[in-house]
Amino acid sequence: MRQKKVNTRNKNKTLINEEIRSREVRLINAQGEQEGVVATSEALNQAYDLDLDLVMISNGDIPVAKIIDFGKFRFEQQKKLKENKANQKNATLKEVRVSPTIDTHDFDVKMKQARKFLANGDKVQFALRFRGRMITHAEIGREVLNRVMEELKNEVVVDQYPKMNGRRMFLVVSPIKK
Repeated sequence: MRQKKVNTRNKNKTLINEEIRSREVRLINAQGEQEGVVATSEALNQAYDLDLDLVMISNGDIPVAKIIDFGKFRFEQQKKLKENKANQKNATLKEVRVSPTIDTHDFDVKMKQARKFLANGDKVQFALRFRGRMITHAEIGREVLNRVMEELKNEVVVDQYPKMNGRRMFLVVSPIKK
């Protein structure tokens, strides 16, 4: 049996060649065809004869091993990870502060700002802070946040309805997925 150098810098812990400790494996040859259950030493010999690696694909009662070029396999895995990372978008949470005594024009400016954040695909948190004795009239703040929901009802999904947290009331909305 010829010895092949074991890759010691295998970061994702995919078992290859001599690292496979089971006595038998379900072997998939280099052409992608199943050969059935084979002794691990015999599978290793087949891989060495083809100058390829024996890579464990899945671990079960009888592990599945495939004869492939491990360098190419690892490259394609990294390529898939990079592709998935590129396709994923992290929605950030932007905050728009409003007051219970907000005037009409100020309200319109805040709505314009929120729409800009929503157009970028970000979640928007409306934070309403009560100062002094305003806290005794929390229903006025709730009316302001209900007005925000009414204004944006066709553009957003409400993630968190108006909720008090200390002296602040929050409303979280996110854009409708298209």
